Amino acid sequence: MSGLQSELDGLASETGFSGVVRIDRGDRVELARAYGLAHRGYGIPNALDTRFAIASGAKGFTALAVVSLVEDGRLELSTTARSVLGRDLPLIEDGVTIEHLLSHRSGTGDYLDEKEGADVDEYVLPVPVHELVTTEDYLAVLDGHETKFSPGARFAYCNSGYVVLALIAERVSRLPFQDLVRERVCEPAGMQDTEFLRSDELPGQTALGYLEQDDGLKTNVFHLPVRGSGDGGIYSTVADIASFWRALLAGRIVPEAWVAEMVRPRSDVPRQSMRYGLGFWLDATGDAVSLEGCDAGVSFRSVHDPGSRVTCTVISNTSDGAWSITRLLEERLR
Repeated sequence: MSGLQSELDGLASETGFSGVVRIDRGDRVELARAYGLAHRGYGIPNALDTRFAIASGAKGFTALAVVSLVEDGRLELSTTARSVLGRDLPLIEDGVTIEHLLSHRSGTGDYLDEKEGADVDEYVLPVPVHELVTTEDYLAVLDGHETKFSPGARFAYCNSGYVVLALIAERVSRLPFQDLVRERVCEPAGMQDTEFLRSDELPGQTALGYLEQDDGLKTNVFHLPVRGSGDGGIYSTVADIASFWRALLAGRIVPEAWVAEMVRPRSDVPRQSMRYGLGFWLDATGDAVSLEGCDAGVSFRSVHDPGSRVTCTVISNTSDGAWSITRLLEERLR
């Protein structure tokens, strides 16, 4: 690993990478490095235990929370969204099921439509971000988006669908969604530093997210909901992500039979050179499973290969900082 570490240090210096990298093989940490600043104003460096937002990486946690409710008999994959939503969000088609939403095959119109080539740093929510605190608050941005296609017809990545899943899970469990994820996912996985934090009151040892603007670097506090929900916004550490993969594959979050069902491919996604299951990205041809997130001031990718038991995680507090580092590691670890 010494050669890879030198190469990684060189690329991090060349690109100005800000974030943390960790490689695990089974229970052994093979490489862990922190770079850049968690808070540029005060010159606070990133550390191995710094918490970062992981954007859409949280979708895997949402999927697991929902599947845990299916395991409990409170939902079924065939349960329709309409049966829980009632009159809310009338543009969601009556035939949309939990499985359609989990697999991004619902056809639901998206409040944050990630079109190819879109600049995440330029997107601004249609409501003030401080108004998005609870999952019910998101009804204001979820409504009014026309259906794209009939449920099940094809794959289309949909952030709205995962907020709808959070809303359904919250109403069925009668717990705030963020508490549900903590109880059903984080606690069984031993993820003590993973939580849906408010961006306007981040605790110590948590990185601010930064994005490039015409007049310099800015934090992302005006670009993202003040508190995340089903489609993203949880904060975590590289150590907690390693714990997550171990717990997931050991059946400590949901039973192993459900894990196998969640990582069974539902769609080929050629544009991403990947496939998709229920809440997880899958290698195009192999067994590797991944979580990925990108937003203003956030980039994250964690890949677990069950064959080699290698987990590779890169988290950055910039919008695209993780990608060059991720490419290097995945090329070297093939």
